Amino acid sequence: MMVLQQFNNSLHLTYPMKTAHDLVNAAKARIQEIPLNLSEEYIRSVDLLIDVREADEYNAGHLPGAVFIPRGMLEFKLSATPELTPRDLNIAVYCKTGGRSALAALTLQDMGYLNVKSISGGFDAWVNAGRETIKPKTTSFD
Repeated sequence: MMVLQQFNNSLHLTYPMKTAHDLVNAAKARIQEIPLNLSEEYIRSVDLLIDVREADEYNAGHLPGAVFIPRGMLEFKLSATPELTPRDLNIAVYCKTGGRSALAALTLQDMGYLNVKSISGGFDAWVNAGRETIKPKTTSFD
């Protein structure tokens, strides 16, 4: 137990704690973000638009043409889908406000994708600007 405590203490001294906000800011410093006013035109030019939010968020509404790949499954889904493996795909990612998509864009860059951009402000900014959204059709068994 003493060895584990010493190990934990040395990690704490070597690696200071970072908050989610710290990680998002670091990611945003390393990625490209598309400003909302340019996002519609950019989205029309991409090969893949990824919504990295959770399923309930996506089902409540998403951008037209978006493919749902939650951030937690991003690496696995892209690696397992042959048509998504070319590293020269033009990819746009978004989430609710831009934090998760910044982290996702950084992950995609780290995977070797060359043309990845995050939509600044995310879904909330898109909706607040009055832009079109889509809700998936639900099946009724009535």
